[in-house]
Amino acid sequence: MSGQPRFVSPFFRPQCLAAAAPAAGKAKLTHPGKAILAGGIAGGIEICITFPTEYVKTQLQLDEKANPPKYKGIADCVKQTVNGHGVRGLYRGLSSLLYGSIPKAAVRFGVFEFLSNKMRDESGRLDSTRGLLCGLGAGVAEAVLIVCPMETVKVKFIHDQTSANPKYKGFFHGVREIIRVEGLKGTYQGLTATVLKQGSNQAIRFYVMTSLRNWYKGDDPNKAINPLITGVFGAVAGAASVFGNTPLDVVKTRMQGLEAHKYKSTLDCAMKIMKHEGPKAFYKGTVPRLGRVCMDVAIVFIIYEEVVKVLNIVWKTD
Repeated sequence: MSGQPRFVSPFFRPQCLAAAAPAAGKAKLTHPGKAILAGGIAGGIEICITFPTEYVKTQLQLDEKANPPKYKGIADCVKQTVNGHGVRGLYRGLSSLLYGSIPKAAVRFGVFEFLSNKMRDESGRLDSTRGLLCGLGAGVAEAVLIVCPMETVKVKFIHDQTSANPKYKGFFHGVREIIRVEGLKGTYQGLTATVLKQGSNQAIRFYVMTSLRNWYKGDDPNKAINPLITGVFGAVAGAASVFGNTPLDVVKTRMQGLEAHKYKSTLDCAMKIMKHEGPKAFYKGTVPRLGRVCMDVAIVFIIYEEVVKVLNIVWKTD
């Protein structure tokens, strides 16, 4: 009998944990369906806010030295665009990105939550390494299904505006013309670079977000995170991804431009950039991209988390 307390005590604790497990599970696990819906909403709102910086970034990357350069910098690019096309010129190509941003974020968060739900430990915790792997899977999925065709059309639209006689009258007209002239593969230019970019992008972002969340929550997996703190974590994750893969973003943009025919492959594009423009060319557009991505990731994670909270109330999946 003297051993009974020692037997009951460890037996009792798992019972308490088992009773608490459902609540912890609800706090940790997000149904992929909710993730898809919340991600789509977050992606649509975010791109409407941040598109002008994406436009400027793409213009500077397409402004190759050999042309010679048309823009002297960020401010000059904005000034010339507004003078020539009005403020609306900064939103040229928004439709193509908006149509893609909603399903892109939906696929990203849906795949991430699906994978992470499979890879969490018994307590529902996702460690940083597994967060990186889940982010990598989400990035590759969004690259193949959404990002590559979306980005190709967007870059062609923006590049088309720099020509003397723009030929694309709108999103659907542009898509039809691209497919008519180049076939379906015309919307999949730079697939390798896009997969590398998106895969590394989301791997870095979700690794950083998972690390920061685990650090903030400590031993309490149910600890609530203020939206502002989520935004700060998102901005840090976005900045990390920018410095980690801007060279891939530059190569991807060149491979999807109207002059992509100059390059035989992703590797050939990278080698020609290095040969003719030097290593600094791989970081063209870093400043506008940094501002956009930090804002982008912060907004997306804030909206995503808040929409999930609402969906958990109105959509019971447990």
